[in-house]
Amino acid sequence: MTETASLPNEIRAGYTFTGPTLNLGAAVVDDVALPDIQVGVPLSVLNRHGLVAGATGTGKTKTLQLMAEQLSAHGVPVFLADLKGDLSGLASPGEGSERLLARTASIGQQWQGTSFPTEFLSLGGVGTGTPVRTTITSFGPTLLSKVLGLNDTQESSLGLIFHYADKAGLAILDLKDLRAVIQHLTSDEGKAELTDLGGLSKQTAGVILRELIAFEDQGADVFFGEPEFDTQDLLRTAADGRGLVTCLELPGVQDRPALFSTFLMWLLADLFHDLPEVGDVDKPKLVFFFDEAHLLFDDASRDFLDAIEQTVRLIRSKGVGIFFVTQSPKDVPAGVLAQLGNRVQHALRAFTPEDSKALKAAVSTYPHTQYDLERLLTSLGTGEAVVTVLSEKGSPTPVAWTRMRAPESRMAPSDQGVIDASIAASPIGAKYRDPLDRESAYEVLTARLQAAEPGGETPAPAPSDAPAPREPKPEPSMVEKVVESSAFKSAMRSAGTVIGREITRSLFGTSRRRR
Repeated sequence: MTETASLPNEIRAGYTFTGPTLNLGAAVVDDVALPDIQVGVPLSVLNRHGLVAGATGTGKTKTLQLMAEQLSAHGVPVFLADLKGDLSGLASPGEGSERLLARTASIGQQWQGTSFPTEFLSLGGVGTGTPVRTTITSFGPTLLSKVLGLNDTQESSLGLIFHYADKAGLAILDLKDLRAVIQHLTSDEGKAELTDLGGLSKQTAGVILRELIAFEDQGADVFFGEPEFDTQDLLRTAADGRGLVTCLELPGVQDRPALFSTFLMWLLADLFHDLPEVGDVDKPKLVFFFDEAHLLFDDASRDFLDAIEQTVRLIRSKGVGIFFVTQSPKDVPAGVLAQLGNRVQHALRAFTPEDSKALKAAVSTYPHTQYDLERLLTSLGTGEAVVTVLSEKGSPTPVAWTRMRAPESRMAPSDQGVIDASIAASPIGAKYRDPLDRESAYEVLTARLQAAEPGGETPAPAPSDAPAPREPKPEPSMVEKVVESSAFKSAMRSAGTVIGREITRSLFGTSRRRR
């Protein structure tokens, strides 16, 4: 190492802030932790985004946990994707040990076991948590193409299908709706409806249908439907003023990485279009941790990457901070990486020539420092990281070798009883628990086909201003309950052109409903 006596003073000056700060840990010089020099990141710059990177087992998950804890304590809501179930420990107080307390004392941390308000979600109810669903219409053709692995031509054709459905007032809520629309457009009756738009190749339609069937066979149909999740529910605080930590439990879908990573991008895109512009804020409205970020970028088209880059760049002004979490900085495209102002880099491995090249590239992106970064980044211990963030003035802070603080919540999964109690007490549980299957494209097109058959009866037109219940209830009191229910309200929000509202589409092709 080439540290000099001036390095501690340089770090101390660089990390002295006037406003609220997330404390990350104590600076380390010559392998000695300096508890009087605390390294942190100002709360006001967390909407400038960030990167948490490092090889497996270096402490990334614990870094997410300690950041989520402090954000919650400052009243900032947090969203976390939990692939292994480890982060459920946020709902339970940590358990002290002699070794833990000795470590925290050595870095100047006054540790006390604490639980944090935690909401558990699951994709479509697969696993533990309140089900999160979205409609195919809201998900849009761009994100769906990424999930299905479609090429550019097939993606373009899928966009045409969505365009037709929007204009025709056909609500595509789930996978069977989308299949019905594609089959209609390749039928003798439906072909003419796309003539002016270039038509839909039967071969391309066949590929999309086969991919949809395979997708459904994997169990993905449960993720699409109603009631649709309202991303505003991520912005809540607890009764005591602490920010709610929303933990999306993903162990049940680990074998479908393209699905959950793209679903996370849908959440971001939906937030982007719902939130108003706020500019620079004293603290963010939400901090979103995007775990296993490389899965989002793998095999992504240029247009898809451009849309991610633009969303990341613009969502800052909506008060939302994004932290991408992955093994190496090279997993994140340069255009996105350039938008990330805060960086917590755990140890990197350099076992292959490619790893060594990636290490040199990572070192070149840091501000000038007296540390020998190429050596340091491969020798960091578990729970140590190299940190540089933005100061309150927006300038990079000095590079600081940091011994990270320990989370005060449980550093292991919470007991199932704790998780179950949290889910049972959730104020949004009743809102999303039960799926809703109202009349949509499948029912409309099936009825149209039956009416066209010899001897078929023309069905009575369904009311255009409200979804018809599948089993009409004669009791007025029941009708009133249905009208007041969240499922009915979600259906009304999703009805789009069916109730006279125009569906517009965003960068990702996700739907926005405009009166």
